[in-house]
Amino acid sequence: MQPILLLLAFLLPSRAEAEEIIGGQEARPHSRPYMAYLQIQTPAGVSACGGFLVREDFVLTAAHCWGSVINVILGAHNIQRAEDTQERRTVLRAIRHPQYDQQNNLNDIMLLQLESRARLNQVVRSVTLPQTQKTPRPGALCTAAGWGLVSLNGRTSILQEVQLRVQRDQKCSNRFRFYTGQTQICVGNPRERKSVFRGDSGGPLVCDDVAEGIVSYGSSDGTPPAVFTRVSSYNSWIRRTMRRFKQHDQTKTPL
Repeated sequence: MQPILLLLAFLLPSRAEAEEIIGGQEARPHSRPYMAYLQIQTPAGVSACGGFLVREDFVLTAAHCWGSVINVILGAHNIQRAEDTQERRTVLRAIRHPQYDQQNNLNDIMLLQLESRARLNQVVRSVTLPQTQKTPRPGALCTAAGWGLVSLNGRTSILQEVQLRVQRDQKCSNRFRFYTGQTQICVGNPRERKSVFRGDSGGPLVCDDVAEGIVSYGSSDGTPPAVFTRVSSYNSWIRRTMRRFKQHDQTKTPL
């Protein structure tokens, strides 16, 4: 199956039924204050993705999570409840990488500029981005998180997390035609039933408190490994893009 078809499995429509985080568990409430839940409107309908706060006015996610209208929820644990900790923001501008290729899913990265800044506190906080080109080595234990379905018949609105090991590039290049270790990371032990899956797109792969990857695509049946965009390969683009757009007026009233 070509990656573009696998993307459709990772970008889960709101009424579809399939697994999401596989082999994981409920995250401790607000232990991942950088997590963002994206509500996306597209010509095909409504869908959801993950993302993560990298500055008070920017969220990083996958380019294939683009939509004509995107709303962001920060500070959430249960996204179906009106928790006091939640901050809702509209997206002022969705900036996909200029070389994003929908056909082979290369450069699957996008910055979302928020209409108003997030109020940073104990439950809403940005995550550290890689400072160098150095990335996790095979065998490194990292964590991915996301919201959504947990089984064929079970729906959850509570943040789930799963620990995954980084794999050698060959594990993914043997499985996925367009995989490239230069800009992607292969994650998830094929011998374990643990992986990201439908609806987790755009969420972070966090290794030693640094967001090293972005959930991109994987197998249609959810078996590991899966492919993550390598954040360190885009350090200069991220910094340049956030500098280009001035921080929005602080006097705007948060929603």
